[in-house]
Amino acid sequence: EYPFHRQVSGFTSSLRTSSAEALLPASVDLTNGLRRPHQKPAILRKISAAQQLSASEVVTHLGQTVVLASGTLSVLLHCEAVGNPKPTISWAKNGEEVKYNDRMLLQPDDSLQILAPVEADVGFYACNASNALGSDSVSIAVTLAGKPLIKASRATVINTELPAVTVDIGSTVKTIQRANVTISCQVAGVPEAEVTWFKNKVKMSSAHHRHDGLLLIANVSLSDQGLYSCTAANLRGEVTESSQLLVLEPPRPLPHLEDLTAVLSSTGSSLPAVLTSPSGTKMTISPGSSALIGCAVDGHPTPNITWLYSGKPLSLRHRFLAAGRILQILNVSDAPEGEFSCFAQNEAGSLTQKTYLAIEDYQWSVDKLMACSASCGHKGVQLPQLRCLLDGTEVNISNCKEKPKPTLQPIACNRRDCPSRWMVTSWSPCTRSCGGGIQMRRVTCQRLTAKGSSVPMSNEACAQVSKRPVDTQNCNRQPCVEWVASSWGQCSGPCIGPRLAVQHRQILCQTKDGTSVSSDQCSALPRPLSTQNCWTDICGVHWRVSLWTVCTATCGNYGFQSRRVDCVHIRTNKPVLEHYCSWRPRPANWQRCNITPCENSTYRSKGEGVR
Repeated sequence: EYPFHRQVSGFTSSLRTSSAEALLPASVDLTNGLRRPHQKPAILRKISAAQQLSASEVVTHLGQTVVLASGTLSVLLHCEAVGNPKPTISWAKNGEEVKYNDRMLLQPDDSLQILAPVEADVGFYACNASNALGSDSVSIAVTLAGKPLIKASRATVINTELPAVTVDIGSTVKTIQRANVTISCQVAGVPEAEVTWFKNKVKMSSAHHRHDGLLLIANVSLSDQGLYSCTAANLRGEVTESSQLLVLEPPRPLPHLEDLTAVLSSTGSSLPAVLTSPSGTKMTISPGSSALIGCAVDGHPTPNITWLYSGKPLSLRHRFLAAGRILQILNVSDAPEGEFSCFAQNEAGSLTQKTYLAIEDYQWSVDKLMACSASCGHKGVQLPQLRCLLDGTEVNISNCKEKPKPTLQPIACNRRDCPSRWMVTSWSPCTRSCGGGIQMRRVTCQRLTAKGSSVPMSNEACAQVSKRPVDTQNCNRQPCVEWVASSWGQCSGPCIGPRLAVQHRQILCQTKDGTSVSSDQCSALPRPLSTQNCWTDICGVHWRVSLWTVCTATCGNYGFQSRRVDCVHIRTNKPVLEHYCSWRPRPANWQRCNITPCENSTYRSKGEGVR
């Protein structure tokens, strides 16, 4: 139905041209190509119908598709290449080197002959031409009339630097972000097959791929990761090949490490902790203590982390936390001061981050003096300033508390006569406690000598240095105030006991002339009471209760009885308002009664009625 010499769909644009001439790369010159020095290989692509030597033998050039028929006994694949030095020809099938045998023969002219082809010989045959200057490769499809054939690869392609990469379908592609990835799905088949692309089993729109079986994924990002499938289908069936796209991200530093925070919070530990960085960090810790070092890096796939000390594998006591992202040094004294580094690496690249651990060596220092306690006279001294140093840098003095303190010897300073100056005594008591008074002090001019004696000087000697201080000043200028109380009010407040009530009066803060002022001005004086208890006949009351009424029922749960409750005056025995008795609890005026079952009593009543 489909003759073996029929031309079918190919895999490059050149296969769809109608020319029957040989097509060569632009750099190849047929006239003098063999004489041109230093020429890299170029394979001749020929587009023509397969030559039929007999019904059982097929001869074809590269750029063709060979369709095997039931009577085909031999297929000869020609591969012609030019170049200087002369190219070496090799053949591969489906990406693997052809193993020659008594059916698969390499002819003297580098053609590949397949004797008695069978279904297992179906595939894509590539002719590879190479010399010292480069290489060239062209494929040809050998297929059966039936379901399509896809040229697939099982290679793993890792791209860490190129801006673009092209692979055959079936490959696993690992590439950096922002690269352009082209996946080629070369299809052969009779009848001609239709190609459909899928991502993660979801059909992709035609905008993502080109008509010649190429899928372009431009500017790759993490969202482009997934399984890309090419399905070729014709009337005889369909076949699918898939490529896995993995996006690589080289290790990069992070500003923080959540794992380190989680370890510290979960253990409630106060261990010193530090993060490594590309430029290096530093942490100073106490001898014999433990420390945590975090390697805050990210990447895709997750980088593997290797820890080093001074560029060599760790030999001190340690343990790893958070899948190796945290290094715990159990005793920093095991290691002299040195550099710890974490080497993070994945398929996209590597990153080294480091930190420097210094063991604390705190020392007391007395090399600086404090300011002199006096500018002149006989008492000026300086004490050495006690400082705590770490590697020559001053730190908090508490860090040296374990070190013995050095003895501090005071040093005399500024032992000289003082300039003349005014000397004053303390102020005398104020002549009045309020309303304005006067207080005085003595002012003299004196000079303190280096021996500690005070020599009287004339006022003029001190006046040249400073103005004479005042010897008199006003005091207690606040107005004189007092608490003033009004007369007690009536003893008619709420009753708080038998014949006992409360009475009130007004308390004011006033000056001596009777002017009312703010109570704050009298706050220093004892304040009189504004309320007091008092005796009154009005509160001579009590609760009076009557006898209980007859119960409303002789049995059951609903019987109750009541009584009268009144607040009455003790002397007149007349009712008054109840609030006068509120200082004592009010007796209950009703209650339940005769709460017993009624069955037995009912039975007895009926029996007595019969008799």
